[in-house]
Amino acid sequence: MRIPPGFHTLTPYLFVEGADRFIAFLVDGLGAEEVHRTVHEGRIANAHVRVGDTSFMLSEATDGFPALPASHYLYVEDADASMARAVGAGATELMPAMDMDYGDRQGGVRDAWGNLWWISQRLVDGPYEA
Repeated sequence: MRIPPGFHTLTPYLFVEGADRFIAFLVDGLGAEEVHRTVHEGRIANAHVRVGDTSFMLSEATDGFPALPASHYLYVEDADASMARAVGAGATELMPAMDMDYGDRQGGVRDAWGNLWWISQRLVDGPYEA
């Protein structure tokens, strides 16, 4: 099986309205990197974005492929700073960063496109325990 460098077996693909603004939020608010963009007839037909070691694809929503919000669990070095960055870029705080029983410091935001971002800093080594 061939998979392009930087991708994994499963790669999320998002359809959003205002894909160019969404990419700007990802870069400014979550520290993402835009790797590639394909524009067709004036709209983003396909974009490759990377956050840390995870790549995903996105496209401008169309009648045939409407916008669909998603929920993401994002690991970061500093949950408090990352929450502030996301809110500063236009996200709405849903839950402030706090220490959780499962070993993460986690907060949550909703972006202007309806996506949820659970911003999490791992505080302990090892797996999650039941």
